[in-house]
Amino acid sequence: MHMADALISPAVGGTLWMASGGLLAYSAKKVREEGDDSKIPLMGVLGAFIFAAQMINFSIPGTGSSGHLGGGLILAILLGPWAAFLVMASVLTVQALFFADGGLLALGGNIFNLGFFTCFVAYPLIYKKIVGNSLGGKRIMLGAILAGIVGLQFGAFGVAVETLASGISELPFKTFVLLMQPIHLGIGLVEGLVTAGVVSFMLKARPEILAAAAQRQPIGVSVKGALAGLAAAAVLTGAALSWFASANPDGLEWAMLRTSGKEELESSGKLHGSLGALQAKTSFLPDYGFRKTEAARENAAPAGEGEPAPAWPAVDAGTSVAGLVGGLLTLCLAGLVGLALRRRSAAA
Repeated sequence: MHMADALISPAVGGTLWMASGGLLAYSAKKVREEGDDSKIPLMGVLGAFIFAAQMINFSIPGTGSSGHLGGGLILAILLGPWAAFLVMASVLTVQALFFADGGLLALGGNIFNLGFFTCFVAYPLIYKKIVGNSLGGKRIMLGAILAGIVGLQFGAFGVAVETLASGISELPFKTFVLLMQPIHLGIGLVEGLVTAGVVSFMLKARPEILAAAAQRQPIGVSVKGALAGLAAAAVLTGAALSWFASANPDGLEWAMLRTSGKEELESSGKLHGSLGALQAKTSFLPDYGFRKTEAARENAAPAGEGEPAPAWPAVDAGTSVAGLVGGLLTLCLAGLVGLALRRRSAAA
């Protein structure tokens, strides 16, 4: 559910940039007030894990579509909503700048849709209401599934509303939203199940992390074992499990295809063009793979013209490098954010 710039106007994109910027400033203030230094490495490693997990698209049976983990809810449960929002913004920034996943103009909207609705709506109003301070398996499962579904439903509706407000794409609102909501219902269900699995594992491995996030207190114990496990999972996911991603279009592309007949829409306007040119320069692994040469692009057969179905799993060195490099960049960015907040807190 990473919006491209072609879906959004400069006015709407700018507004969402300001909204997300305000939320980032508020979140940074709250994390600085917490003063929990043990959370900084956890922010970095969880960011790397979520980056890698988002590379794995899973098929939605009977639809020809796919979805991927958002991860905002996992981050909120393990870090608390404010640190989670900062990490989600780090993940999406790395994806947009270096992998051309989501537009630069739309980055504020993507942060808002994937971060705000999960961290500040689904987590406190649904997950926390169900689970509370009782970290039991059944409550976690129910809370994670319902919060995962609601977070994705709000995010999908946000995309439709932002596209309508922009008025620059050929996507009729009623048709678009009637396709977006059901497909993201299925994706949200998977999101909830995966979230419940990750949280249940962490509850057994390091319950202090969940308790600290829920009670907004410092973790107070060593989390080296949990960090090592999450780092190993991030490496394995980015380097190898990413080969097993579905080739089907994701929920947003699927809805666009059935609404307009196109998975991607062309951008228009000077700002769209300038930002697109900038992204082309910064994205050194576009679409999570090595850049194709001009000759390779010219020799590639258009879809539907006798090209054989791609092999699955798609074993590809470029994908592995993208998973490892992207995870490392996200770890560094999220970790640097945490360190900067710690220094400012110490200086204050």
